[in-house]
Amino acid sequence: MPVITLPDGSQRSFGQPLTIDEIAGSIGAGLRKAALAGRVDGKLVDTSFVLDHDAKVSIVTQKDPEGLEILRHSTAHLLAQAVKQLYPEAQVTIGPVIEDGFYYDFAYSRPFTPEDLAAIEQRMGALAQADEKVTRRVMDRDDAVAFFKGLGEHYKAEIIAGIPGNEAISLYGQGDWVDLCRGPHVPSTGKLKVFKLMKVAGAYWRGDSRNEMLQRIYGTAWADKKDLDAYLHRLEEAEKRDHRRIGRELDLFHMQEEAPGAVFWHPKGWTIFQALIAYMREKQRAAGYEEVNAPEIMDAELWRQSGHLEKFGENMFLTQTPDERVYAIKPMNCPGHIQIFKQGIRSHRDLPIRFAEFGKVHRYEPSGALHGLMRVRGFTQDDAHIFITEEQITAETVRGIELLISIYRDFGFDDVRVKYSDRPEKRVGSDEIWDRAEQALIAATKAAGIEYTLNPGEGAFYGPKLEFVLQDAIGRDWQCGTWQVDLNLPGRLGAHYIDGESARRTPVMLHRAIFGSLERFFAILLEHHAGRLPTWLAPVQAVVCTITDRQDEYARKVADSLNNQGFRVESDLRNEKVGFKIRAHTLQRVPYLLVAGDKEVAANLLSVRSRSGKDLGTMSLETFAKGLRGELESRGRRTLED
Repeated sequence: MPVITLPDGSQRSFGQPLTIDEIAGSIGAGLRKAALAGRVDGKLVDTSFVLDHDAKVSIVTQKDPEGLEILRHSTAHLLAQAVKQLYPEAQVTIGPVIEDGFYYDFAYSRPFTPEDLAAIEQRMGALAQADEKVTRRVMDRDDAVAFFKGLGEHYKAEIIAGIPGNEAISLYGQGDWVDLCRGPHVPSTGKLKVFKLMKVAGAYWRGDSRNEMLQRIYGTAWADKKDLDAYLHRLEEAEKRDHRRIGRELDLFHMQEEAPGAVFWHPKGWTIFQALIAYMREKQRAAGYEEVNAPEIMDAELWRQSGHLEKFGENMFLTQTPDERVYAIKPMNCPGHIQIFKQGIRSHRDLPIRFAEFGKVHRYEPSGALHGLMRVRGFTQDDAHIFITEEQITAETVRGIELLISIYRDFGFDDVRVKYSDRPEKRVGSDEIWDRAEQALIAATKAAGIEYTLNPGEGAFYGPKLEFVLQDAIGRDWQCGTWQVDLNLPGRLGAHYIDGESARRTPVMLHRAIFGSLERFFAILLEHHAGRLPTWLAPVQAVVCTITDRQDEYARKVADSLNNQGFRVESDLRNEKVGFKIRAHTLQRVPYLLVAGDKEVAANLLSVRSRSGKDLGTMSLETFAKGLRGELESRGRRTLED
C-alpha cells in the first residue's frame, strides 16, 4: 500500500490506492478545496489521478506557478467550449498557455467581432458557474482520429494523426465538450473564476503562411481579481508608453509600407540615437576596444563557410549581380571581424584583441512579426568580438560582465538578471568543442559572482551564451545584452595566432553586445521613461521661452551661450502666451524650461521650471549651466531638482 512523502519530508501510509484529491483531503479540508493538481515524483497529474505506489507527492494550488499555468490552460478549454456552444460550425485547433494568458485558434466562416467576444466571455462565465466536473479518458490514436472526424473537427484529427502510434491519446471533457490535451486540468470549471478575453488576431494553421488563415482569440486568466486588475493596469500603462505612439508625439521617427521593418529617423530621434552611440563609443574606448567597420555586402561563399547560410539562411537577404555572383547582406558582424583579424600575423602577445562596430545588419523577419523599433529587418548592433586564448576566457568574461552591468546602471537598470543558454539542436562543431565552451562559460560566470537561470537549447549555433535581462518601470522583462563563447567560427574561417612555441593556434572568439539592437534599446528606453528621457539623452535639453518680443535678443544670447557649451538648447520666440509655450514644451517632455521676462532680463537671470512642473526659482545662466553639466556628467543620478 502506498507511502506518501510530502514536501516537508513527513510520510503518510494508506491502506489502499487513493487519488490526489483524497491525499489533499487527508491533509486538510482547506487544501482539498484549493487543490488544482498534484505532483507525483516530479510529474504533474490531475487530482483524479490514482496513486497505488510509494511516491513523493505535493499538492498544486493557485499559489504555485504551475497552478496558475493549469488555470490558464483550463480556461483556454473553457473558451473553446463556449465558442462551440455559440458557434457550432467553428472548428477548434490548438489552445496553449502563453505569457500572462492563453489563446485558442479557430476556423470559422466569418471574423469574430467585439460583440462575439463579449458573448463568448459571458458564456464562459456561465460554464464556470455551472461548476462542471472535468474528466479524463484515454483512447487509441486511430479511435481518437475517428472520434474527432465524427465531430467534424478535422484539425484535431490532423493533430492526432501526427502523434506517434505508440503514444496514448488523452481527452478531457467538461459537460458536452471534449478536447485533446495532455493535461493536467482543474478538477472542475468552478475553479475558473478570473479571466478576460482580450482580442482577436489572424494566425496561420501550424504557423505556416502557405496554410489557411485562422482566428486567434487571446485571453488572460489569474488566481484572483486583484491580479487581473493589476495586469489590466499594466496593459493600460504599456499602451500609454508604446514607443510608436511616443515616437509620433515627439517627432522622433516613422516607418512606412514602402520600407517594411526599416526606420526613417527624424532629427530629434537621430540626435538620441547618436547620443547612444557616442556614449557607448566612450565606454568601449576606455575598456580597450578598437572600433572597426566591415562591409554590409559580402560574397555568399563566406557565409557558407561560416555556417550562417546553412543554419541562418532563411533569415538572410541574398542578391545576385549581373555576373551571376551571389552576395549576402550581413545579418551579423562576426565573419567581417574575423577577416580583419586575419590581416597580418597575430601573436599570442597581441591578445586580447577587442574589435567593436556599430554595424548595420539586415535579417528577414515575417511581416506579422514586425513591431515598431522592437522587431525590424534592418538594425544597428553595438557589436564586439574579442579574440583571446582559452586561458583568457574567465578573465575577459569577468571584465566584460562588469562593463555590461555598469552601462545598464547608467541607464537606470539596477536589476539585471542573467540567463545561460546551452547548445541548440541546430549547431556547428563537435560535442567535445561544445563541452569545452560550455564549461568555460559556466566557470567564468562563477568567477564573476553571477547567478543565472538555465535557458536550455537557446545558445547561438556556434556557441553557448549569457543573456542579460533588464526590468523596466512597469515590471516587464527585456533581454538586451549577450555574451557568447565561440570555439567554432574562427577555425571555420581560418583565423589563427602564433603561440609561445611558434605554433599556429585558433583563437577563441567572444561575441558581445550590450544594447543588442540600438533600435530596440531606443524603444525600451522610450517606454521605460514614458518619453521623459534623462536629460543627458533628451534631444532638446532646455528651451528659453520669452514673454514678449522685448526679451528676444536676451533669449537668443542665452540659447547661443548654452549651445556653445555643448548643451542642446532652443529658444521659443513665438508670439504666443508664455503659458501656451510652457504647456507645448512640457508635452514634448523637454527637461527644463527657462522663462525670460523683463525682470529676468534686467537682473540677468532666468526663471527655471522642470518638465514635472516644479518651479526651481530664478538663477543665473552660469548657475544653470553648472547644474545642468553636473546632471549630464552623473547620467541623471543628480538633477537640478535635487
